[in-house]
Amino acid sequence: MSSFKAVIDTIRRHHKFLVTTHHNPDADAVSSALSMALFLKSLGKQVQVLNEDDCPEWLKFLPGTSMFKKVSDVKRVDYEVAIVLDCGDRKRVGGVNKFIQEGKPLINIDHHVTNDKFGSINVVQSKASSTCEMVFDFLKETKHKLNKNLAILLYAGIMTDTGSFRFENTSAHSHAVAQELMAFKFSAAKMYDRLYVGMPVVDLKLFADVIHHAQLLDGNRVYCVALPKKQVDRFSKSFDLKEKLFTFLRSVEGIEVVVILTELSAKEVRINLRSQHDFDVASLAQQFEGGGHKKAAGCKIYEPLAQAQKIICGAIHKRL
Repeated sequence: MSSFKAVIDTIRRHHKFLVTTHHNPDADAVSSALSMALFLKSLGKQVQVLNEDDCPEWLKFLPGTSMFKKVSDVKRVDYEVAIVLDCGDRKRVGGVNKFIQEGKPLINIDHHVTNDKFGSINVVQSKASSTCEMVFDFLKETKHKLNKNLAILLYAGIMTDTGSFRFENTSAHSHAVAQELMAFKFSAAKMYDRLYVGMPVVDLKLFADVIHHAQLLDGNRVYCVALPKKQVDRFSKSFDLKEKLFTFLRSVEGIEVVVILTELSAKEVRINLRSQHDFDVASLAQQFEGGGHKKAAGCKIYEPLAQAQKIICGAIHKRL
């Protein structure tokens, strides 16, 4: 049996679909959800794309983002099959969970090593560079003809999850997929500029201030950035602060772990983790009911920002 056979058979038998991904979605999440939705629509299926959050402003240049709806703006979902992409556990879809009904097919397509196989149909490939790479393989298996919009979406997800093909998850297959996608004549250079380079002038001093006030811990092996909600709210909506921080800090010699704490409310803090060497941040995130990859993971801590920082940095210190 092929890896996607059960998915293909389920799609063939049904007409109405709910497509979702994790809250606070990144490019791989948005692009994999939208590419799946475009595929389903091309078959004449009815599709609703929902998320806990809005599509990030910096990704709205991608094709199909008008389909991406915030769950709080939706009162009713009429569906037969739910497809969850790029999500290690069902809790991470947030408010979309209230629409997911027991007894209906739930397809789980993901590449996170910590995925807990929450679907009734699970295709989890931890060696894939990205969920978009998996969607590409899925489309090839269905013999679906690619087009420029699909190529742009899939390339964006693969590019960002591989760090522009620099991270260890980049494989020969990743490059082969990229080669096939680039045959559709979009500009990879322009996409890189949209996804990585841009920093609005109004955000420059704010960004410098964040870097200045971050903490180096454990003999300069840990870089910890704590972001109060009022500080995050000062940045442009089109500016992806978290990814810009990670991109910048990956270039600093000697840092093993980067921690970004984002205050969501008085007692809820989102933790994003990256590691440079052998430190397993996925295992650390699981300690707090999160997950991800060995070198990129996340979780939440339900405490005030200062206490959450003490807890996560203490856990890292013990592991170091």
